[in-house]
Amino acid sequence: MFDQLSRPLDYAEQLLVRFAALARSRDNRELQQGLAEAAGALSGSALSQLYLLDVTHTQLNLTAQWRDGRSCSRDGGTLSSDYRDQQLLQYCLTQNRPLHIDDLHGSLYQTDFLPADAGQWRCLTCLPLQDGEQHVSGLLLLAGRAGQAFQAYEESLQLLGNFTLQQLQLLQHNQPASPPLPAVTPSTALARSYGLIGESTAMQRVYQLIGKVLHNPVTVLITGETGTGKELVARAIHDYGSRRSENFVVQNCAALPEHLLESELFGYRRGAFTGADRDYAGLIASADGGTLFLDEIGDMPLSLQAKLLRFLQESEVRPLGSNQTRRVDVRIITATHQDLQSMVSKGLFREDLYYRLTPFPIRLPPLRERGEDIALLALRFADEACRFLHRSPCRWGEGTLQQLSSYSFPGNVRELKGMIARALLLCEDNLLLPEHFNLPADNGPATGMNLRDRLELVERNLLLDCLQRNQGNQTSAAQELGLPRRTLLYRMQRLNISPADLRTRERHHVQPGQ
Repeated sequence: MFDQLSRPLDYAEQLLVRFAALARSRDNRELQQGLAEAAGALSGSALSQLYLLDVTHTQLNLTAQWRDGRSCSRDGGTLSSDYRDQQLLQYCLTQNRPLHIDDLHGSLYQTDFLPADAGQWRCLTCLPLQDGEQHVSGLLLLAGRAGQAFQAYEESLQLLGNFTLQQLQLLQHNQPASPPLPAVTPSTALARSYGLIGESTAMQRVYQLIGKVLHNPVTVLITGETGTGKELVARAIHDYGSRRSENFVVQNCAALPEHLLESELFGYRRGAFTGADRDYAGLIASADGGTLFLDEIGDMPLSLQAKLLRFLQESEVRPLGSNQTRRVDVRIITATHQDLQSMVSKGLFREDLYYRLTPFPIRLPPLRERGEDIALLALRFADEACRFLHRSPCRWGEGTLQQLSSYSFPGNVRELKGMIARALLLCEDNLLLPEHFNLPADNGPATGMNLRDRLELVERNLLLDCLQRNQGNQTSAAQELGLPRRTLLYRMQRLNISPADLRTRERHHVQPGQ
Protein backbone atom coordinates (compact mmCIF):
# COMPACT_ATOMS: atom_id res chain seq x y z
CA MET A 1 0.00 0.00 0.00
CA PHE A 2 1.23 3.51 -0.77
CA ASP A 3 1.85 5.30 2.51
CA GLN A 4 0.67 8.87 1.96
CA LEU A 5 2.39 10.14 5.12
CA SER A 6 5.84 8.50 4.96
CA ARG A 7 6.23 8.50 1.16
CA PRO A 8 4.36 11.58 -0.11
CA LEU A 9 6.39 11.87 -3.32
CA ASP A 10 5.70 8.27 -4.37
CA TYR A 11 1.99 8.67 -3.70
CA ALA A 12 1.85 12.02 -5.50
CA GLU A 13 3.58 10.52 -8.53
CA GLN A 14 1.16 7.59 -8.62
CA LEU A 15 -1.78 9.95 -8.28
CA LEU A 16 -0.58 12.04 -11.23
CA VAL A 17 -0.19 8.89 -13.31
CA ARG A 18 -3.81 7.95 -12.54
CA PHE A 19 -5.04 11.44 -13.43
CA ALA A 20 -3.20 11.27 -16.75
CA ALA A 21 -4.60 7.81 -17.54
CA LEU A 22 -8.17 8.91 -16.85
CA ALA A 23 -7.70 12.06 -18.95
CA ARG A 24 -6.72 9.88 -21.94
CA SER A 25 -9.83 7.68 -21.64
CA ARG A 26 -12.38 8.14 -24.40
CA ASP A 27 -14.95 5.57 -23.29
CA ASN A 28 -17.48 5.74 -20.43
CA ARG A 29 -16.87 2.19 -19.30
CA GLU A 30 -13.10 2.66 -19.39
CA LEU A 31 -13.37 5.83 -17.29
CA GLN A 32 -15.61 4.24 -14.66
CA GLN A 33 -13.53 1.11 -14.31
CA GLY A 34 -10.34 3.16 -14.35
CA LEU A 35 -11.51 5.16 -11.35
CA ALA A 36 -12.43 2.02 -9.39
CA GLU A 37 -9.03 0.49 -10.17
CA ALA A 38 -7.15 3.70 -9.27
CA ALA A 39 -8.97 4.07 -5.95
CA GLY A 40 -8.25 0.47 -5.00
CA ALA A 41 -4.60 0.63 -6.00
CA LEU A 42 -3.85 3.98 -4.39
CA SER A 43 -5.56 3.20 -1.08
CA GLY A 44 -4.67 -0.49 -0.88
CA SER A 45 -8.32 -1.36 -0.23
CA ALA A 46 -9.57 -4.86 -0.95
CA LEU A 47 -12.68 -3.43 -2.59
CA SER A 48 -13.49 -0.22 -4.44
CA GLN A 49 -16.87 0.53 -5.98
CA LEU A 50 -18.24 3.39 -8.09
CA TYR A 51 -21.93 4.23 -7.84
CA LEU A 52 -23.59 6.76 -10.15
CA LEU A 53 -27.06 8.33 -9.99
CA ASP A 54 -29.28 7.91 -13.02
CA VAL A 55 -30.73 10.88 -14.90
CA THR A 56 -33.75 11.07 -12.57
CA HIS A 57 -31.54 10.97 -9.45
CA THR A 58 -33.84 8.31 -7.99
CA GLN A 59 -31.74 5.22 -8.71
CA LEU A 60 -28.15 4.55 -7.63
CA ASN A 61 -26.35 2.09 -9.91
CA LEU A 62 -23.14 0.18 -9.34
CA THR A 63 -21.19 0.99 -12.52
CA ALA A 64 -17.67 -0.28 -11.70
CA GLN A 65 -16.06 -2.59 -9.14
CA TRP A 66 -12.43 -3.48 -8.33
CA ARG A 67 -11.83 -6.31 -5.86
CA ASP A 68 -8.63 -7.99 -4.70
CA GLY A 69 -6.56 -6.44 -7.48
CA ARG A 70 -8.81 -7.23 -10.42
CA SER A 71 -11.87 -5.94 -12.21
CA CYS A 72 -15.14 -7.66 -11.23
CA SER A 73 -18.23 -8.17 -13.34
CA ARG A 74 -21.35 -6.30 -12.34
CA ASP A 75 -23.44 -9.36 -13.31
CA GLY A 76 -25.39 -7.47 -15.93
CA GLY A 77 -26.36 -4.70 -13.58
CA THR A 78 -28.04 -6.90 -10.98
CA LEU A 79 -26.11 -5.10 -8.26
CA SER A 80 -28.05 -1.90 -8.91
CA SER A 81 -29.70 -0.63 -5.76
CA ASP A 82 -32.28 1.95 -4.85
CA TYR A 83 -30.43 4.01 -2.25
CA ARG A 84 -33.70 4.77 -0.45
CA ASP A 85 -33.11 1.51 1.50
CA GLN A 86 -29.37 2.00 2.00
CA GLN A 87 -28.91 4.37 4.92
CA LEU A 88 -25.12 4.67 4.63
CA LEU A 89 -25.19 5.47 0.92
CA GLN A 90 -28.15 7.78 1.34
CA TYR A 91 -26.38 9.71 4.11
CA CYS A 92 -23.36 10.45 1.91
CA LEU A 93 -25.52 11.52 -1.02
CA THR A 94 -28.02 13.70 0.80
CA GLN A 95 -25.57 15.27 3.25
CA ASN A 96 -22.65 15.52 0.79
CA ARG A 97 -20.28 14.35 3.53
CA PRO A 98 -17.68 11.57 3.59
CA LEU A 99 -18.38 8.60 5.83
CA HIS A 100 -15.73 6.52 7.64
CA ILE A 101 -16.50 3.39 9.67
CA ASP A 102 -13.47 1.71 11.25
CA ASP A 103 -15.31 -1.30 12.68
CA LEU A 104 -18.23 -2.65 10.71
CA HIS A 105 -18.66 -5.47 13.24
CA GLY A 106 -20.22 -3.05 15.70
CA SER A 107 -22.28 -1.19 13.09
CA LEU A 108 -26.05 -1.49 13.11
CA TYR A 109 -26.38 -0.31 9.51
CA GLN A 110 -27.07 -2.58 6.57
CA THR A 111 -24.10 -3.27 4.31
CA ASP A 112 -25.69 -5.67 1.84
CA PHE A 113 -24.31 -3.52 -1.01
CA LEU A 114 -20.90 -5.11 -0.23
CA PRO A 115 -20.09 -8.44 -1.91
CA ALA A 116 -21.12 -11.33 0.33
CA ASP A 117 -18.56 -13.78 -1.02
CA ALA A 118 -15.40 -11.85 -0.21
CA GLY A 119 -14.87 -12.61 3.47
CA GLN A 120 -15.61 -10.47 6.50
CA TRP A 121 -15.52 -6.74 5.78
CA ARG A 122 -14.03 -4.71 8.62
CA CYS A 123 -13.79 -1.05 7.56
CA LEU A 124 -15.60 1.21 5.13
CA THR A 125 -15.14 4.64 3.56
CA CYS A 126 -17.74 6.32 1.34
CA LEU A 127 -16.97 9.54 -0.56
CA PRO A 128 -19.57 11.70 -2.37
CA LEU A 129 -18.55 12.82 -5.86
CA GLN A 130 -19.63 15.98 -7.71
CA ASP A 131 -20.03 16.62 -11.42
CA GLY A 132 -19.09 19.76 -13.33
CA GLU A 133 -22.15 21.65 -12.03
CA GLN A 134 -21.20 20.86 -8.42
CA HIS A 135 -24.13 18.45 -8.05
CA VAL A 136 -23.58 15.27 -6.04
CA SER A 137 -23.92 12.60 -8.74
CA GLY A 138 -22.08 9.56 -7.42
CA LEU A 139 -20.22 7.75 -4.67
CA LEU A 140 -16.78 6.18 -4.39
CA LEU A 141 -16.70 3.37 -1.82
CA LEU A 142 -13.66 1.66 -0.27
CA ALA A 143 -13.77 -1.39 1.98
CA GLY A 144 -11.15 -3.54 3.68
CA ARG A 145 -10.99 -6.78 5.66
CA ALA A 146 -8.31 -5.60 8.07
CA GLY A 147 -8.26 -2.58 10.37
CA GLN A 148 -7.26 0.01 7.77
CA ALA A 149 -7.71 3.77 7.84
CA PHE A 150 -8.69 5.29 4.51
CA GLN A 151 -9.20 8.83 5.84
CA ALA A 152 -5.75 9.88 4.64
CA TYR A 153 -6.86 9.29 1.03
CA GLU A 154 -10.15 11.15 1.31
CA GLU A 155 -9.14 14.45 -0.30
CA SER A 156 -7.05 13.04 -3.14
CA LEU A 157 -9.56 10.34 -4.10
CA GLN A 158 -12.45 12.80 -4.07
CA LEU A 159 -10.48 15.03 -6.45
CA LEU A 160 -9.83 12.00 -8.68
CA GLY A 161 -13.50 11.00 -8.56
CA ASN A 162 -14.79 14.51 -9.28
CA PHE A 163 -12.41 14.73 -12.22
CA THR A 164 -13.75 11.43 -13.56
CA LEU A 165 -17.38 12.59 -13.36
CA GLN A 166 -16.49 15.77 -15.23
CA GLN A 167 -14.77 13.69 -17.93
CA LEU A 168 -17.91 11.54 -18.22
CA GLN A 169 -19.96 14.71 -18.75
CA LEU A 170 -17.60 15.90 -21.47
CA LEU A 171 -17.85 12.56 -23.27
CA GLN A 172 -21.64 12.73 -23.19
CA HIS A 173 -21.66 16.28 -24.56
CA ASN A 174 -19.30 15.34 -27.37
CA GLN A 175 -21.34 12.35 -28.48
CA PRO A 176 -23.52 12.83 -31.61
CA ALA A 177 -27.09 13.72 -30.87
CA SER A 178 -29.41 10.76 -30.52
CA PRO A 179 -32.50 10.56 -32.73
CA PRO A 180 -35.56 12.09 -31.04
CA LEU A 181 -37.59 9.71 -28.93
CA PRO A 182 -41.32 9.23 -29.54
CA ALA A 183 -43.47 11.76 -27.75
CA VAL A 184 -44.96 9.13 -25.44
CA THR A 185 -43.25 5.90 -24.40
CA PRO A 186 -44.73 3.97 -21.46
CA SER A 187 -41.35 2.82 -20.21
CA THR A 188 -40.05 6.40 -20.09
CA ALA A 189 -43.19 7.62 -18.38
CA LEU A 190 -42.99 4.92 -15.74
CA ALA A 191 -39.30 5.56 -15.12
CA ARG A 192 -39.55 9.33 -14.82
CA SER A 193 -43.07 10.10 -13.62
CA TYR A 194 -42.04 10.53 -9.94
CA GLY A 195 -45.27 8.95 -8.77
CA LEU A 196 -47.44 11.22 -10.94
CA ILE A 197 -49.94 10.03 -13.54
CA GLY A 198 -49.59 11.08 -17.15
CA GLU A 199 -47.83 10.14 -20.38
CA SER A 200 -48.67 13.19 -22.49
CA THR A 201 -46.01 15.40 -24.02
CA ALA A 202 -46.99 18.22 -21.65
CA MET A 203 -46.41 16.03 -18.59
CA GLN A 204 -43.15 14.68 -19.98
CA ARG A 205 -41.88 18.26 -19.98
CA VAL A 206 -42.95 18.61 -16.34
CA TYR A 207 -41.06 15.40 -15.43
CA GLN A 208 -37.92 16.77 -17.09
CA LEU A 209 -38.11 19.95 -15.03
CA ILE A 210 -38.67 18.00 -11.81
CA GLY A 211 -35.56 15.95 -12.52
CA LYS A 212 -33.47 19.13 -12.78
CA VAL A 213 -34.24 20.31 -9.23
CA LEU A 214 -34.36 17.10 -7.19
CA HIS A 215 -30.86 17.56 -5.76
CA ASN A 216 -30.58 21.30 -6.30
CA PRO A 217 -31.80 23.54 -3.44
CA VAL A 218 -33.10 26.23 -5.81
CA THR A 219 -36.48 27.75 -4.90
CA VAL A 220 -39.26 26.42 -7.14
CA LEU A 221 -42.50 28.20 -8.11
CA ILE A 222 -45.26 25.90 -9.38
CA THR A 223 -47.95 27.62 -11.42
CA GLY A 224 -51.12 26.33 -12.98
CA GLU A 225 -54.88 26.48 -12.86
CA THR A 226 -56.79 25.36 -9.79
CA GLY A 227 -56.95 21.58 -9.53
CA THR A 228 -53.92 20.74 -11.68
CA GLY A 229 -52.04 19.01 -8.83
CA LYS A 230 -49.49 21.59 -7.71
CA GLU A 231 -49.11 20.09 -4.24
CA LEU A 232 -48.51 16.64 -5.75
CA VAL A 233 -45.61 18.04 -7.80
CA ALA A 234 -44.15 19.77 -4.72
CA ARG A 235 -44.37 16.52 -2.77
CA ALA A 236 -42.73 14.63 -5.64
CA ILE A 237 -39.77 17.05 -5.62
CA HIS A 238 -39.39 16.42 -1.88
CA ASP A 239 -40.00 12.66 -1.88
CA TYR A 240 -37.55 11.94 -4.71
CA GLY A 241 -34.99 14.59 -3.79
CA SER A 242 -32.12 14.78 -1.34
CA ARG A 243 -34.33 15.97 1.55
CA ARG A 244 -36.83 13.11 1.42
CA SER A 245 -35.82 11.76 4.84
CA GLU A 246 -36.78 15.10 6.47
CA ASN A 247 -40.12 16.85 7.02
CA PHE A 248 -42.40 18.05 4.24
CA VAL A 249 -44.49 20.88 5.72
CA VAL A 250 -47.49 22.42 3.92
CA GLN A 251 -49.27 25.73 4.53
CA ASN A 252 -51.99 27.29 2.40
CA CYS A 253 -51.45 31.06 2.53
CA ALA A 254 -55.11 31.73 1.77
CA ALA A 255 -56.40 29.60 4.65
CA LEU A 256 -55.49 31.91 7.55
CA PRO A 257 -55.79 35.65 8.30
CA GLU A 258 -52.56 37.66 8.33
CA HIS A 259 -51.79 37.64 12.08
CA LEU A 260 -52.45 33.90 12.40
CA LEU A 261 -50.44 33.08 9.27
CA GLU A 262 -47.44 35.01 10.59
CA SER A 263 -47.41 33.19 13.95
CA GLU A 264 -48.03 29.86 12.22
CA LEU A 265 -45.03 30.32 9.92
CA PHE A 266 -42.52 32.04 12.19
CA GLY A 267 -43.65 30.79 15.60
CA TYR A 268 -44.01 32.75 18.82
CA ARG A 269 -42.85 32.91 22.42
CA ARG A 270 -45.06 32.56 25.43
CA GLY A 271 -46.77 35.87 26.24
CA ALA A 272 -46.15 37.36 22.78
CA PHE A 273 -49.90 38.01 22.42
CA THR A 274 -53.13 37.17 24.16
CA GLY A 275 -53.59 33.43 24.18
CA ALA A 276 -49.88 32.61 23.65
CA ASP A 277 -49.59 30.37 26.71
CA ARG A 278 -46.63 28.38 25.41
CA ASP A 279 -43.70 28.57 23.02
CA TYR A 280 -44.42 27.51 19.45
CA ALA A 281 -41.57 26.82 17.00
CA GLY A 282 -43.53 27.56 13.82
CA LEU A 283 -43.72 25.75 10.49
CA ILE A 284 -40.46 27.14 9.10
CA ALA A 285 -38.48 25.81 12.06
CA SER A 286 -40.41 22.51 11.87
CA ALA A 287 -39.25 22.13 8.27
CA ASP A 288 -35.56 22.60 9.18
CA GLY A 289 -33.55 20.27 6.94
CA GLY A 290 -36.63 19.54 4.83
CA THR A 291 -39.10 21.34 2.59
CA LEU A 292 -41.72 24.02 3.24
CA PHE A 293 -44.49 24.20 0.63
CA LEU A 294 -46.39 27.48 0.58
CA ASP A 295 -49.54 27.02 -1.48
CA GLU A 296 -51.40 30.01 -2.94
CA ILE A 297 -48.46 32.33 -2.28
CA GLY A 298 -50.26 35.04 -4.25
CA ASP A 299 -52.74 35.41 -1.39
CA MET A 300 -50.06 36.23 1.21
CA PRO A 301 -50.53 39.77 2.64
CA LEU A 302 -48.00 42.38 1.53
CA SER A 303 -46.76 43.06 5.07
CA LEU A 304 -46.01 39.37 5.59
CA GLN A 305 -44.31 39.16 2.19
CA ALA A 306 -41.58 41.45 3.51
CA LYS A 307 -40.86 39.13 6.41
CA LEU A 308 -40.80 36.10 4.12
CA LEU A 309 -38.37 37.92 1.81
CA ARG A 310 -35.98 38.55 4.70
CA PHE A 311 -36.10 34.91 5.66
CA LEU A 312 -35.29 33.88 2.08
CA GLN A 313 -32.32 36.26 2.06
CA GLU A 314 -30.88 35.45 5.50
CA SER A 315 -32.15 31.90 6.19
CA GLU A 316 -32.96 33.07 9.71
CA VAL A 317 -36.28 33.01 11.55
CA ARG A 318 -37.28 35.16 14.54
CA PRO A 319 -40.44 34.08 16.41
CA LEU A 320 -42.97 36.67 17.53
CA GLY A 321 -42.05 38.07 20.97
CA SER A 322 -38.40 37.04 20.68
CA ASN A 323 -35.22 39.05 20.11
CA GLN A 324 -33.21 36.03 19.04
CA THR A 325 -32.97 34.56 15.56
CA ARG A 326 -32.46 30.94 14.62
CA ARG A 327 -30.69 29.83 11.48
CA VAL A 328 -32.53 27.12 9.56
CA ASP A 329 -31.93 25.14 6.38
CA VAL A 330 -35.27 24.96 4.59
CA ARG A 331 -36.07 24.46 0.94
CA ILE A 332 -38.96 26.66 -0.17
CA ILE A 333 -41.44 25.53 -2.83
CA THR A 334 -44.35 27.85 -3.61
CA ALA A 335 -47.43 27.53 -5.80
CA THR A 336 -50.15 29.78 -7.14
CA HIS A 337 -52.93 29.81 -9.71
CA GLN A 338 -52.60 33.59 -10.11
CA ASP A 339 -50.44 35.61 -12.50
CA LEU A 340 -47.82 36.95 -10.08
CA GLN A 341 -46.20 39.15 -12.71
CA SER A 342 -49.50 40.90 -13.32
CA MET A 343 -49.99 41.27 -9.57
CA VAL A 344 -46.56 42.90 -9.30
CA SER A 345 -47.47 45.48 -11.95
CA LYS A 346 -50.66 46.26 -10.00
CA GLY A 347 -48.81 46.63 -6.70
CA LEU A 348 -50.48 43.56 -5.18
CA PHE A 349 -47.27 41.51 -4.87
CA ARG A 350 -43.73 42.60 -3.96
CA GLU A 351 -41.43 42.72 -6.96
CA ASP A 352 -38.33 41.77 -4.94
CA LEU A 353 -40.10 38.71 -3.49
CA TYR A 354 -41.34 37.76 -6.95
CA TYR A 355 -37.77 37.50 -8.26
CA ARG A 356 -36.76 35.52 -5.16
CA LEU A 357 -39.49 32.97 -5.78
CA THR A 358 -39.13 32.51 -9.54
CA PRO A 359 -35.59 31.30 -10.31
CA PHE A 360 -37.06 27.97 -11.47
CA PRO A 361 -40.77 28.04 -12.45
CA ILE A 362 -42.68 24.88 -13.32
CA ARG A 363 -46.00 25.34 -15.13
CA LEU A 364 -48.54 22.54 -14.82
CA PRO A 365 -50.69 22.12 -17.92
CA PRO A 366 -54.48 22.14 -17.53
CA LEU A 367 -56.20 18.83 -18.11
CA ARG A 368 -57.58 19.95 -21.49
CA GLU A 369 -53.98 20.13 -22.79
CA ARG A 370 -53.06 16.63 -21.64
CA GLY A 371 -54.91 14.55 -24.25
CA GLU A 372 -54.73 10.85 -23.45
CA ASP A 373 -53.94 11.54 -19.78
CA ILE A 374 -57.65 12.10 -19.15
CA ALA A 375 -58.37 8.42 -19.80
CA LEU A 376 -55.38 7.32 -17.70
CA LEU A 377 -56.49 9.46 -14.77
CA ALA A 378 -60.09 8.33 -15.09
CA LEU A 379 -59.06 4.68 -14.96
CA ARG A 380 -56.82 5.24 -11.95
CA PHE A 381 -59.43 7.26 -10.02
CA ALA A 382 -62.10 4.67 -10.76
CA ASP A 383 -59.89 1.85 -9.46
CA GLU A 384 -59.08 3.81 -6.30
CA ALA A 385 -62.73 4.66 -5.69
CA CYS A 386 -63.77 1.02 -6.15
CA ARG A 387 -61.21 -0.10 -3.59
CA PHE A 388 -62.39 2.60 -1.17
CA LEU A 389 -66.02 1.52 -1.61
CA HIS A 390 -65.06 -2.19 -1.37
CA ARG A 391 -66.49 -2.85 -4.80
CA SER A 392 -65.21 -4.98 -7.64
CA PRO A 393 -63.46 -3.11 -10.48
CA CYS A 394 -65.85 -1.18 -12.69
CA ARG A 395 -66.35 -1.51 -16.43
CA TRP A 396 -66.54 1.27 -18.99
CA GLY A 397 -69.35 1.51 -21.49
CA GLU A 398 -69.09 2.21 -25.19
CA GLY A 399 -67.76 5.72 -25.87
CA THR A 400 -67.58 6.76 -22.19
CA LEU A 401 -63.84 7.39 -22.06
CA GLN A 402 -63.94 9.14 -25.43
CA GLN A 403 -66.61 11.55 -24.21
CA LEU A 404 -64.65 12.25 -21.05
CA SER A 405 -61.57 13.02 -23.14
CA SER A 406 -63.51 15.59 -25.18
CA TYR A 407 -64.65 17.58 -22.12
CA SER A 408 -62.72 20.74 -21.14
CA PHE A 409 -62.62 20.10 -17.34
CA PRO A 410 -62.43 23.69 -16.06
CA GLY A 411 -61.81 22.20 -12.59
CA ASN A 412 -58.99 20.05 -14.02
CA VAL A 413 -57.89 16.88 -12.21
CA ARG A 414 -59.86 17.74 -9.07
CA GLU A 415 -63.07 17.98 -11.10
CA LEU A 416 -62.37 14.69 -12.89
CA LYS A 417 -61.78 12.87 -9.61
CA GLY A 418 -65.03 14.14 -8.13
CA MET A 419 -66.90 13.29 -11.34
CA ILE A 420 -65.62 9.69 -11.21
CA ALA A 421 -66.67 9.28 -7.56
CA ARG A 422 -70.18 10.57 -8.33
CA ALA A 423 -70.54 8.35 -11.41
CA LEU A 424 -69.65 5.22 -9.42
CA LEU A 425 -72.44 5.99 -6.97
CA LEU A 426 -74.94 6.46 -9.81
CA CYS A 427 -74.04 3.51 -12.03
CA GLU A 428 -75.68 0.09 -11.96
CA ASP A 429 -73.84 -3.24 -12.19
CA ASN A 430 -70.50 -1.41 -12.02
CA LEU A 431 -70.94 -0.24 -15.62
CA LEU A 432 -70.00 3.41 -16.22
CA LEU A 433 -71.96 5.08 -19.01
CA PRO A 434 -71.84 8.65 -20.42
CA GLU A 435 -75.09 9.61 -18.68
CA HIS A 436 -73.45 9.06 -15.26
CA PHE A 437 -71.00 11.94 -15.75
CA ASN A 438 -73.25 14.99 -16.08
CA LEU A 439 -71.41 16.20 -19.18
CA PRO A 440 -72.73 19.06 -21.36
CA ALA A 441 -75.81 18.11 -23.35
CA ASP A 442 -74.09 18.10 -26.75
CA ASN A 443 -71.21 16.00 -25.43
CA GLY A 444 -69.08 17.86 -27.95
CA PRO A 445 -65.52 19.08 -27.71
CA ALA A 446 -64.56 21.64 -25.10
CA THR A 447 -65.68 25.18 -25.79
CA GLY A 448 -62.16 26.36 -24.91
CA MET A 449 -60.70 24.40 -27.84
CA ASN A 450 -60.06 26.04 -31.18
CA LEU A 451 -61.06 24.52 -34.53
CA ARG A 452 -57.75 22.74 -35.08
CA ASP A 453 -57.86 21.14 -31.63
CA ARG A 454 -61.39 19.92 -32.24
CA LEU A 455 -60.53 18.44 -35.62
CA GLU A 456 -57.46 16.69 -34.21
CA LEU A 457 -59.54 15.23 -31.38
CA VAL A 458 -62.06 13.82 -33.88
CA GLU A 459 -59.26 12.43 -36.04
CA ARG A 460 -57.53 10.89 -33.04
CA ASN A 461 -60.64 9.04 -31.94
CA LEU A 462 -61.25 7.88 -35.52
CA LEU A 463 -57.73 6.43 -35.81
CA LEU A 464 -57.96 4.74 -32.41
CA ASP A 465 -61.28 3.11 -33.32
CA CYS A 466 -59.86 1.86 -36.62
CA LEU A 467 -56.68 0.49 -35.00
CA GLN A 468 -58.74 -1.25 -32.33
CA ARG A 469 -60.93 -2.94 -34.95
CA ASN A 470 -57.77 -4.21 -36.66
CA GLN A 471 -56.16 -5.42 -33.41
CA GLY A 472 -53.43 -2.81 -33.70
CA ASN A 473 -52.36 -3.90 -37.20
CA GLN A 474 -51.24 -0.65 -38.81
CA THR A 475 -51.17 -2.02 -42.36
CA SER A 476 -54.78 -3.23 -42.16
CA ALA A 477 -55.89 0.00 -40.52
CA ALA A 478 -54.22 2.06 -43.26
CA GLN A 479 -55.97 -0.02 -45.96
CA GLU A 480 -59.36 0.45 -44.28
CA LEU A 481 -58.82 4.21 -44.10
CA GLY A 482 -57.50 4.39 -47.66
CA LEU A 483 -54.17 5.83 -46.55
CA PRO A 484 -50.55 4.87 -47.21
CA ARG A 485 -49.07 3.20 -44.12
CA ARG A 486 -46.42 5.94 -43.90
CA THR A 487 -49.15 8.59 -43.69
CA LEU A 488 -50.90 6.66 -40.94
CA LEU A 489 -47.67 6.42 -38.92
CA TYR A 490 -47.10 10.15 -39.36
CA ARG A 491 -50.61 10.99 -38.15
CA MET A 492 -50.25 8.62 -35.17
CA GLN A 493 -47.03 10.33 -34.14
CA ARG A 494 -48.51 13.81 -34.58
CA LEU A 495 -51.59 12.90 -32.51
CA ASN A 496 -49.56 11.14 -29.78
CA ILE A 497 -51.17 7.73 -30.36
CA SER A 498 -49.14 5.02 -28.64
CA PRO A 499 -49.64 1.25 -28.12
CA ALA A 500 -50.59 2.06 -24.52
CA ASP A 501 -53.73 3.84 -25.79
CA LEU A 502 -54.86 0.70 -27.61
CA ARG A 503 -54.16 -1.54 -24.61
CA THR A 504 -56.14 0.82 -22.39
CA ARG A 505 -59.12 0.63 -24.72
CA GLU A 506 -58.93 -3.16 -24.99
CA ARG A 507 -58.85 -3.62 -21.22
CA HIS A 508 -61.76 -1.34 -20.47
CA HIS A 509 -63.87 -1.37 -23.61
CA VAL A 510 -67.27 -3.02 -23.11
CA GLN A 511 -69.36 -4.01 -26.08
CA PRO A 512 -73.09 -3.35 -25.87
CA GLY A 513 -74.91 -6.19 -24.21
CA GLN A 514 -71.95 -7.37 -22.12
